[in-house]
Amino acid sequence: MATEAAATTASKFPKPDLLPIPQPPDFHPTVLIPSQNDKLRFWHLMVAGSIAGSVEHMAMFPVDTIKTHMQTIRSCPIKPVGITQAFRSIIKTEGPSALYRGIWAMGLGAGPAHAVYFSFYEVSKKYLSGGNPNNSLAHAVSGVFATVASDAVFTPMDMVKQRLQIGKGMYGGVWDCVKRVMREEGFGAFYASYRTTVLMNAPFTAVHFATYEAVKRGLREISPEFVGRGEEEEGLLVYATAGAAGGGLAAVLTTPLDVVKTQLQCQGVCGCDRFKSSSIGEVFRTIIKKDGYRGLARGWLPRMLFHAPAAAICWSTYETVKSFFHDVNGAAV
Repeated sequence: MATEAAATTASKFPKPDLLPIPQPPDFHPTVLIPSQNDKLRFWHLMVAGSIAGSVEHMAMFPVDTIKTHMQTIRSCPIKPVGITQAFRSIIKTEGPSALYRGIWAMGLGAGPAHAVYFSFYEVSKKYLSGGNPNNSLAHAVSGVFATVASDAVFTPMDMVKQRLQIGKGMYGGVWDCVKRVMREEGFGAFYASYRTTVLMNAPFTAVHFATYEAVKRGLREISPEFVGRGEEEEGLLVYATAGAAGGGLAAVLTTPLDVVKTQLQCQGVCGCDRFKSSSIGEVFRTIIKKDGYRGLARGWLPRMLFHAPAAAICWSTYETVKSFFHDVNGAAV
């Protein structure tokens, strides 16, 4: 009887084809998006980063020149200087071409530095994220590694660039500036601001990259219409928006250290103070003594106006070049 009852029950309630697989209590499956970088070689990332950095800095160079003029503290009494006032002063006293003085130094430094920057970032992110594209800590730490490496490449030319920006008629060009600094101040002058630059760019990059990845992910989740060609390839609008948000926020937060960096790189040029050492504390005290705490915020607005669109341009260019290499590789397979 029992056997017949069991058979009857089985016929009425057939066994399903698919049975649930028991999982541990803490099992929560995560959807991971495969990265297109897995198909790109190291030199692809370097070329993409180099192009992106060059386009970014060359496009926004006049704003950077205005920021440098606003941040330099001379021996004469200090007066508050706004963006409009600084712009008019440069045009009136030196002409429109002064907005681009030093741009070749920027070009020589930005390309190689950004090649190192982005390639170090991508490689570090790949190994630190553990395959999880939503790991914000891995993005931030990878950004710090990238900036320490790239600053070693960029700092010398950044110093030359800033001296040319404010030193009207003082140098005959990039190579004249390099030779004179080497002869009069020694090789160490090219790296006088390196510690400050790293201390500034480490938090800058951490905030920048973490914000960029978070905003990009948020836009993809909240507004699917922002996506360009599927989940793996967001549209240019996503890159630009996320890049601008990350660059603008990071720029404002790190302005005090940028002011210190400018003082160290421009010391002794056109009346700027010369410091006994490259001590960050000494420069901080000098700025506060001469200009008060507001001196540490000099140039925050043009710095933000530079980095927000610059980051948008940079990320859009970088991701576009990466997509180009990815498409070429895919076609070749």
